[in-house]
Amino acid sequence: MAGAVHTTCPYCGVGCGVLARVQGDGAVAITGDPAHPANLGRLCSKGAALGETLSLDGRLLHPMLHGARASWDAALDHVAEKFTATIAEHGPDSVAFYVSGQCLTEDYYVANKLMKGFIGAANIDTNSRLCMASSVAGHKRAFGADTVPGNYQDIEHADLVVLIGSNLAWCHPVLHQRLLAAREARGTKIVVIDPRATASCEGVDLHLPLAPGSDVALFNGLLAHLAATDILDHDYIADHTNGFDDALTAARAADPRAATGLEPAQLAAFYALFAAHDRVVSIYSQGVNQSSSGTDKVNAIINCHLATGRIGRPGMGPFSVTGQPNAMGGREVGGLANMLAAHMDIDNHAHRQIVRDVWQAPRLAEKPGLKAVDLFRAVADGKIKALWIMATNPVVSMPDADAVRAAIAACRFVVVSDVVTDTDTTRLAHVLLPATAWGEKDGSVTNSERRISRQRPFLDAPGETRADWWQICEVAKRMGFADAFTYAGPAEIFAEHARLSGHANAGSRDFDIGAHAHITPAEYAALAPFQWPHPAGTQRRETRFFANGNFFTPDRRARFIATPVRAAAMAVSATAPLLLNTGRIRDQWHTMTRTAKTPRLMAHLGEPFLEINPRDAAARGLGPADLCQVSSPHGSVLLRVLITPRQSPGRVFAPMHWGAPYASQARIDTVIESHVDPISGQPELKRMPVQVSRFTPAWYGFAVSVSRNDIPGTEYWAVAPTQNGWRTELAALACPADWAAYARSLLGAPDAELLAYHDNANGMHRFAAFQGDRLIGALFTATAPVAAARSWLAEQLGAPTGSAPIGSAPIRSARDRYAILAGRPGGAVQDPGPIICACMGVGRNQITAAIAAGHASIAALGAQLGAGTNCGSCRAELSGIIDASQFAHAV
Repeated sequence: MAGAVHTTCPYCGVGCGVLARVQGDGAVAITGDPAHPANLGRLCSKGAALGETLSLDGRLLHPMLHGARASWDAALDHVAEKFTATIAEHGPDSVAFYVSGQCLTEDYYVANKLMKGFIGAANIDTNSRLCMASSVAGHKRAFGADTVPGNYQDIEHADLVVLIGSNLAWCHPVLHQRLLAAREARGTKIVVIDPRATASCEGVDLHLPLAPGSDVALFNGLLAHLAATDILDHDYIADHTNGFDDALTAARAADPRAATGLEPAQLAAFYALFAAHDRVVSIYSQGVNQSSSGTDKVNAIINCHLATGRIGRPGMGPFSVTGQPNAMGGREVGGLANMLAAHMDIDNHAHRQIVRDVWQAPRLAEKPGLKAVDLFRAVADGKIKALWIMATNPVVSMPDADAVRAAIAACRFVVVSDVVTDTDTTRLAHVLLPATAWGEKDGSVTNSERRISRQRPFLDAPGETRADWWQICEVAKRMGFADAFTYAGPAEIFAEHARLSGHANAGSRDFDIGAHAHITPAEYAALAPFQWPHPAGTQRRETRFFANGNFFTPDRRARFIATPVRAAAMAVSATAPLLLNTGRIRDQWHTMTRTAKTPRLMAHLGEPFLEINPRDAAARGLGPADLCQVSSPHGSVLLRVLITPRQSPGRVFAPMHWGAPYASQARIDTVIESHVDPISGQPELKRMPVQVSRFTPAWYGFAVSVSRNDIPGTEYWAVAPTQNGWRTELAALACPADWAAYARSLLGAPDAELLAYHDNANGMHRFAAFQGDRLIGALFTATAPVAAARSWLAEQLGAPTGSAPIGSAPIRSARDRYAILAGRPGGAVQDPGPIICACMGVGRNQITAAIAAGHASIAALGAQLGAGTNCGSCRAELSGIIDASQFAHAV
């Protein structure tokens, strides 16, 4: 691709290579990089839509000081003065940084260096604490270091892949496509272990819908079974490990049937599959990590691989897949409060000396700092008096989110570096610092298989935006640390990072990229993706760890960890009878500051929702598309009801993405208690007892409009962009005094021609607003959830009435206008329906029509409509639609 810039996707930890080319009209064409080892040219729906997220709408372009525009010098001087004065009066532990897996490694490195090496406290933690901290702790307990043993090629080599707490199809779609290709090519068996029947369950050999939080008991049972059937590698255990007997004793004490709720036949089937296949890869993610027993879950999985010697060889090993693009890079530079840079330990004197020597640090921190949950508690208690938040939105993402919001609001001094002006967190900042975004940033990231790749700029930095590393260094200089932060660019930071990794190492530590200690700016600019370790004097190569032992513990032996089953931290009760699980959905990322900018990523699931089993829904009087209130002692949210057998009775699921810019009351983490794993400090986000009740408004509404406007007098609303404007779902407890006036206000149409329909007896009101022959908005209200052709209505916005396919000819007639008011197209025109395939923009109605015409397979739908032919993450839904259509036909 001539003229393309090779860069890396900013979403999940797969770390896909991207080719970006700026076109003559300023648009950016995005394709997968066929030369990148992580994705070999594939992209998911989010990655494929990256070019649509690059507008400057909503961007923070200038420093802001107490709500007013300020110069960089004024803003940076103010930040440095406040931090310096706070430290002078209250000590270094009175300040904190909260950073992000969205930061590049170079950003992360200098933030960690400033806080731990020069301020002299370790109060720097990261949103990766919410993502991968339990994996880090589990790796360190077992291996002596935070080492991911394998690589992505192991997915192709494995005979059995076990997905544990990982909806790979939606959260890491490119890896899922590699897995499905392996199944097609060599018959790879797939087991999914997840309380939910997710998209990843489609076509698998076994799905185990275990009770939430019972993974330890399941894998303890597996270890006991492997011992009982002598599927053990006795030589590996004897030569390379310690602690097997204690771990086996704890495992034998478990009762996996009682703990997991699984049937004996289900347990036997899984245990037999694991025992029968030597090449087993166990891929785990947030369902394991985001738990109050997350570290024990990780070690229970690792124990089974150590016991069988299935580690470090092709097609085998435990594999933690990270949530963020640079969660691994943050771990490498000590982004967590209990770590030092280059995978060194803050409580290890020798490690502290290595870091002190390289950094020439005057007051290196000597004890761990506050982990995320405790950090924000310290903000609430007034112990943290100055806080710098970078590239993350904790008011949405942290548990007990209302308490976090109150803590930040009460903090004496808050700095936020971000790329957008309006988030739930930026609203609380005293100083806003405008950061460069993906496409403008220059640095490196590390993916889940330890592969370091470059993020390269292909756009000029807009306005006065600056790189995060630059912002940190400028504050450091103003705090009196100029000599240590005079980097000319990210290449120099990367070189120092590499130099530190190799210093006094000689194979004693896992992370070593010393081969790049003297990298020049030109070499850095051309740096190709590579896996670590890459010590000085060696050639880059694909690597695995631990096939022959050589762990990073003091005796170089792995440690089996006894993982007794512990009682759940929080139990259901009469007042909170359902267990809430939170997580991602297919087309959204974190708190939507990027993905919500593109209509096609909002078209699949455009408003916050609660998945609930039909039995639980009926018990609460909930029908399809009703609204419900989800509550706990910590807070409550309003969500759309999605009734589905994917949820087992007694369990519900809600996505974590929606915050104040896009919904009225949808920050799901407001209901989550701040209960953490005692070892990793990672909070429990998958198992919260809640109450779910019906929300009964006086009216429901749906609107489309060419502009986004205020939404007065509604308890519930959710907005999403469309190609030509906005769509809004809304509901309220009281009816407006004047429906026409309300419609004009909501649609931003004070002077427009307003066509109206009223059915007062049934509480139905409909409005269509026109500027000449252009539709500028429409509102539909009813006493029940509104039925309307939503995708079709959104397509009509901004177009002359009749020019979009309302009828067979572009006739500007009353008939066309009344079709708008009816909320559905007339004649042979088809409403595409809710979007199923975001990559190709294919709706449910188009799919069902194609199936009815004889295209009743995924391959046939792909050939006819293109659905499922790009990232493949919609294939499970396509299969479900095919099955439903065939069942309906049979009936």
